[in-house]
Amino acid sequence: MPPLIQMSLKVTPNQLNRDAIIYVRQSTIAQVRQNRESTQRQYGLQEKASLLGWDPSRIQIIDEDLGISGSGREKRHGFQQLVASVSLGEVGAVFGLEISRLARSSADLMKLLELCGLFHTLVVDEDGIYDMSDINDRLVLGLKGTMGEAELFILRSRMLGGKESAAARGELRSPLPVGFTYDPNKKIIKDPDEQIRNAIEMVFSVFRTQGSAYGVVRYFSENQVRFPKRAYGGAWDGKLTWATLTHSRVLGILHNPSYAGAYVYGRYRDQKTVDREGRYLHHTVRLPKDEWKVFIPNHHDAYISWDEYEFNLKVLSSNLTNGEKSAPAREGAALLQGIVLCGKCGRGMSVRYTGNGGIRPIYECKGRWEHGNKAICTSIPAPVADEAVSDKILSLMKPSEFEIALKLIRNVADADHTSDRQWELALERAKYDASRAERQYMLAEPENRLVVRTLESAWNEKLQEFEQLQADYASHCSQKPWQPSDNEREEIVKLAESIPDIWNAPSSSFKDKKRIIRILLEDVTVMAEPGKPEFTIGLRYRSGYSESICLTKPRKRCDAVRHTDATIDKVRELSISMDDAEVATYMNGCGFRTSAGKLFTGDSIQWIRYKHHIPSLYQSSRSGFSVNETAVLLGITPGKVYYYIDKGIIPAIKQRPGWPWEISVDDAKIVELRNLLQ
Repeated sequence: MPPLIQMSLKVTPNQLNRDAIIYVRQSTIAQVRQNRESTQRQYGLQEKASLLGWDPSRIQIIDEDLGISGSGREKRHGFQQLVASVSLGEVGAVFGLEISRLARSSADLMKLLELCGLFHTLVVDEDGIYDMSDINDRLVLGLKGTMGEAELFILRSRMLGGKESAAARGELRSPLPVGFTYDPNKKIIKDPDEQIRNAIEMVFSVFRTQGSAYGVVRYFSENQVRFPKRAYGGAWDGKLTWATLTHSRVLGILHNPSYAGAYVYGRYRDQKTVDREGRYLHHTVRLPKDEWKVFIPNHHDAYISWDEYEFNLKVLSSNLTNGEKSAPAREGAALLQGIVLCGKCGRGMSVRYTGNGGIRPIYECKGRWEHGNKAICTSIPAPVADEAVSDKILSLMKPSEFEIALKLIRNVADADHTSDRQWELALERAKYDASRAERQYMLAEPENRLVVRTLESAWNEKLQEFEQLQADYASHCSQKPWQPSDNEREEIVKLAESIPDIWNAPSSSFKDKKRIIRILLEDVTVMAEPGKPEFTIGLRYRSGYSESICLTKPRKRCDAVRHTDATIDKVRELSISMDDAEVATYMNGCGFRTSAGKLFTGDSIQWIRYKHHIPSLYQSSRSGFSVNETAVLLGITPGKVYYYIDKGIIPAIKQRPGWPWEISVDDAKIVELRNLLQ
């Protein structure tokens, strides 16, 4: 029996009444372009479906996944469409050139085969027809799928092994970042185009002054400077274009160790996650330096040193606004913003602007609030700490301090001068040896080839020693500290005298002050207790030196306008024998002033007595009844009491002009007045 007829026995009329799907896939676009024969063979499965009995109108082709790998790393919309059609019971057979064309991942393949068995859908490849309800066919396809996945793993392991072996030697060629190219010997060199090199150098130069990637982008935009970009692969392979510099490009340049002359392999890792639908998602994660597979420093010419590369990464890390310590220098009035740490929990303290219009900044730690305790660890007013740090910074930049630093530099220069003399003598000796070897070579007879070759070799050796010594001396000089001239020393001292005026000038921005502070200080740690006015700040300089400063919080507004205890005690003492006006006059004469620094008045003394429950002179010396009390005793209104006092019917006196009436009556007099006034 012919093989095709034998295979067709598994095809039932029920399956012929459903669709036959031809699934076409190639792993890469390059395979689609170059391996056309494989693609044509997959499309040729239409003829096989027709020979098995399917009507041409029932045959569908799904080729959306051409150029997409079947490893499960990428989403395949064509495969998802195939699975959906099988799940709806619309498919009688699934055709693929081989089982690995359907999926290289066992998870994807087994899901499809399980659905095919559930809905009686056949799976057809170049070797045969498989019914998923038959255990033998199920085992065969399962084995083929496992072999296809293992084959992909083995091929990938071989390729990665070869790449890692070449990378360990620094010989793995990969697309270079803009600014580098390969020479004819496959060595990495700087791009010969001067404009490209200048653009790269400008990025690092601007970052040194601006201190942020956005600052670099803004500088290029304001000056309308274009940035190069080289295409890799495709029809535009190797073509150079100039476009606007973006923030992501700047970050890529600053994070790329190639610009520091290092050869690196394995900086990134593929991290897998699973979405809600059960699909694998792949994310590229940047690894720390300790986890790089290959790291070869000084591999090629560099645009910056490795120390500057690491410093740039520190600056970028400190510029993050969503970290524990967010620190880009901004325009706010809080000078220590971003470098203040809580002395209790170690978290970075944020700035909160209070008052009308946000004129009073404070530093506060939200560690407890974020952990659910509804309270802050520490809170201090920003102006107090800012002023203390500013004074400390200005004290470090006094003319006397600069003079001491210049003297130290001069001492170092004197010590270097001794070593320079040794270098000069060594260079002079090496030059003499090379010149002597040259003269010996020139004096030799040309016919005596044995002697000439020996002298020529000795001459070349001496020249190499001299050149190497010159290179070593140049490297030694490049590491020497900067030495100012006499005129520069005088200008530095004069500048130091004007630093306080420049610092306090209205034209000096908060942003510039913050940058100066961060050049000197690593961070500031605050130790403060709620309810206590005293607190301590610890300054940690970038040099490693640390010191502490004890400060006091300013009094609250309510406390600032409150009179002192000495003032209150004095008012209480004088009120026994003086009225309010007399107390005010006496206190003004003795030099007492209000909390606002003004003179006392009778009203202000009266307010102090009212606030602190101090009786007045009248209250202390009163002996009779008041008008209101007398009105209650006699059962009349206070107005009638004043009338009867004026008529002389009710006896009353005033101890002092302006004081209230005092009415002295006994019980008999009260009865008499009641009878008289009835």
